[in-house]
Amino acid sequence: MADADIIPIGSGGRPGRGSGRRTTPSAAARALAGPNTPKNRPSRTAAQAPGGQPSTDSDRSATTSAPGRSGAGADGAKRAGGGRRRKAKQGAQSAGSGDRIEETTQRTSGPVDGGGDGAAGSGEPGAREFTGPVGVPAGGEWSGVPGAGGVSGVPDGGGLSGVPGSDGAARVEVGEDGAGRDFAAFEKVVRETLGADGERKVAELLAFLRRRLTGDYEVDEFGYDADLTDQVFLSALRPLAEKWFRVEVRGIENIPDTGSALIVANHSGTMPIDGLITQLVVADHTNRPLRTLAADLVFKTPFVGEMARKGGATLASNDDAERLLRQGNLVGVWPEGFKGLGKPFSERYKLQRFGRGGFVSAAMRTGVPIVPCSIVGAEEIYPLVGNLASLARLVGVPYIPVTPFFPWLGPLGMIPLPSKWLIEFGEPIRTDDFPEGAADDPMLVFNVTDQVRETIQQTLYTLLMQRRSVFF
Repeated sequence: MADADIIPIGSGGRPGRGSGRRTTPSAAARALAGPNTPKNRPSRTAAQAPGGQPSTDSDRSATTSAPGRSGAGADGAKRAGGGRRRKAKQGAQSAGSGDRIEETTQRTSGPVDGGGDGAAGSGEPGAREFTGPVGVPAGGEWSGVPGAGGVSGVPDGGGLSGVPGSDGAARVEVGEDGAGRDFAAFEKVVRETLGADGERKVAELLAFLRRRLTGDYEVDEFGYDADLTDQVFLSALRPLAEKWFRVEVRGIENIPDTGSALIVANHSGTMPIDGLITQLVVADHTNRPLRTLAADLVFKTPFVGEMARKGGATLASNDDAERLLRQGNLVGVWPEGFKGLGKPFSERYKLQRFGRGGFVSAAMRTGVPIVPCSIVGAEEIYPLVGNLASLARLVGVPYIPVTPFFPWLGPLGMIPLPSKWLIEFGEPIRTDDFPEGAADDPMLVFNVTDQVRETIQQTLYTLLMQRRSVFF
C-alpha cells in the first residue's frame, strides 16, 4: 500500500476509521507502520533524487511497509539498513582512491534505527557521534557518500559495514594512493643514489630535457651550445676529474674574472683529454666557459667534429682566435699540437716546439694577457711505447698509439690510468704594452713565444718535484 493510502488512527474518532480532524498519524499508527514511514524517517534532502523520489532502491523498499504487519516494518528497516551499509562501504572505498581525506567529527540528534544507547527504534531522540569525510552536514546525512540517504540504518555500535566502530562512532580510513607511495619510493632512491642534492640534479635534468624538446636554447656563430656543454659534456667529465684523476688546481686567481685572456698549456697523453679537463677546471672555478682551439683533423672526423663545435671548440686559426678574443671570451690553445700528444713516454714532460707563434700574434693584436698553464699527470694516462706509423699514414692520422694495454686488451686498453693530476695557472704575460704593429715583428713574436714556453717548462719541473707519486 502506498504512503498516501495509510489511514491514520486517532483516539478522537471511531476505531479503524478516524475522525478526519487529525492530519498526522498517532503514536499507535507510527508504531504499527514501523520507523521508516515518511513521518518517522529523517530528512533525505541531500540523498533524494529530483522530484522528491528516493535516490536508491533500498529507500523505496523502506517506504512501502504497510501498517498492521508487525514484521514487515522491521524487515524493511533491516533491508534498508543493509543497502545503506553496502552503499556507504562503496562510497568509502571510492573515496579511498584519492588522497587522504581529512577526518572530522559531527554530532547528529534524532531517531536512529538499529538500537543503541538512547537511540532505540522507539522513536525517542538520541545522539550519535560520527567520524567521516569532510562534507557530512550537521544533520547527520552522509551527502558525500553515494547511496546513503541518512544516518538511519547504522547498526548497533555505529560501525559502517565492516568499518570498526564503538559507542556509535563510525570511522572511515582512507589510505594513501599508489601514486603517492610510488613517488615517495622514487624520491628515496634519488636521495640514496645521487646524494643530498639529488632532487636538484633531477630537477635540472628535467628542465634540460624540456628545453631540448621545446628548442629553448641558443647556439652561437661558431656552433657552441652552452646548455648542452654544461649539462652533458662537463657533467660527464666531472666524476673523471674529481674521482679518477683527483685534479688539484693552483693559481686559478691568475685567470681574469672579466674580459678576454689566452690560456696556453702543454699537450700530452696520446689522447686530448688534458684539453677537456682544462676546460672543465676553468668552468668550475671561474664560472666562465673556455673556448678551445683545435686542429682541423678534429673537425674532419665524423661525429667528433660536430660534438667539438657544440662543446666550444673552433679551428686553430688566427682569424677565429682573434674574433673570439675580441668578443671577451677565455680562449685555450695547446701550441704543441699532435707533436705533444704523440711523443713517446721516454720524452714525457719535455715540451716540443710551439709552432711559429701564431697564438702570440693573436694576443698582441687584441691586447689580451697570456696565461701560462702547466699540466702534470696527463703523460701517464696512456704511456706511449710505440707507434704504428705505416698504418697511420694509410688511414691518414698522425699516429696510431701502442701502449702497454692497447691494442692487446681491446676496449679495456682504452681506459686511462688513474694518475694524479696537478694543474697550475701562472701569472699573466701582458701584451697591451707592446707598440702598434708588434704582432708583425717575427723576432718579437718569437721572443714572447719562447718566454711562454720556458715558463711552462719550469713550472712542470717544479710540479713534478712536488708530486709524491704518479698515482698518489
